[in-house]
Amino acid sequence: MAVTALAVPSAVPQAAAAPAGTAASAASGPAPDAGWHWRLKGSGSTARFRGLAAVSRTTAWVAGTSGTVLRTHDGGKHWTDISPPGAGALEFRDIEAIDARRAVILAIGEGAASRVFRTDDAGATWTESFRNTDPRAFYDCLTFFDRRHGIALSDPVDGKYRILSTGDGGRSWRVLPTDGMPSAQDGEAAFAASGQCLVSSGSHDAWIATGGAATARVLHTADRGRTWSVSDAPLPAGDPARGVFALAFRDRTHGLAVGGDYRPDQPSPHAAAVSNDAGASWTTTPAPPQAYRSGVAWLPHSRRLALAVGPSGSDLTLDGGRTWQSFDNGSYDTVDCTPDLGCWAAGERGRIARLEP
Repeated sequence: MAVTALAVPSAVPQAAAAPAGTAASAASGPAPDAGWHWRLKGSGSTARFRGLAAVSRTTAWVAGTSGTVLRTHDGGKHWTDISPPGAGALEFRDIEAIDARRAVILAIGEGAASRVFRTDDAGATWTESFRNTDPRAFYDCLTFFDRRHGIALSDPVDGKYRILSTGDGGRSWRVLPTDGMPSAQDGEAAFAASGQCLVSSGSHDAWIATGGAATARVLHTADRGRTWSVSDAPLPAGDPARGVFALAFRDRTHGLAVGGDYRPDQPSPHAAAVSNDAGASWTTTPAPPQAYRSGVAWLPHSRRLALAVGPSGSDLTLDGGRTWQSFDNGSYDTVDCTPDLGCWAAGERGRIARLEP
């Protein structure tokens, strides 16, 4: 597939230039300015990685099916299998790296299938710090505000989303009261598609992406999960397969939402939106991605550049999410970037890639 060159404004630093690549290899083709593109990294795994935590250009963690967790410390040249012993029946969908050696992973599912593990030694050993005992709960995503404080999200129980909180870096967890949580819609839930249905920015703010109901919505907390406000999002809704799948905030004010209909035979018009008021309101983008997208991330040191990924390809925005342009059709579920321009993507069949010149 031919790659269309993307014009990058001259004000954008060369190191943050837009990526480009080919459909077949995700590793070659013309690129604007510095010529950045996705370069596949051989993981040696066939797992589907929906959990991704990028620490730097050299260090990244991925988590996925069959209880699989991998880590690289050399930019993806080598991957070490650091899967927790006995976790083969678990589905890991989110991983949050505290630093290069400490991380927390979330396994999803009903009842005891939802679990949290933590490592302090780069995955050499893991400690199970939470196992869900409520058969009605189904945990989807987690996020951290800092090294100690974080929250995890469960689909609604008794009509309200359930929030799990930690104040010691994921070593212990407690369920928060739900009196500050708005009621969920009938059929509403969060999608455990990319580890980005619950995201945070700064020390107190977090957002929840929802779908599966009559209206797609975004919930916002400014006090680490104790109270929440809610707003409608103009993304596809009205079906269990539609809604907001991923969020990204570059600060507590400016956010991106992507999603659509995850069924490959269904269209996903208007599958992206932007917010400039901390998620209180959302505006449909004039030129959204042309298909369902499950992951989104801001490029570092830029107020305008961001990436969106999904099973049918990747897109780039140069104007803060107003318009999106496809640059690759490789399959990825999630994307994450670090301050040193370490942008990574991961997905099905062990696919892991890094943005490179």
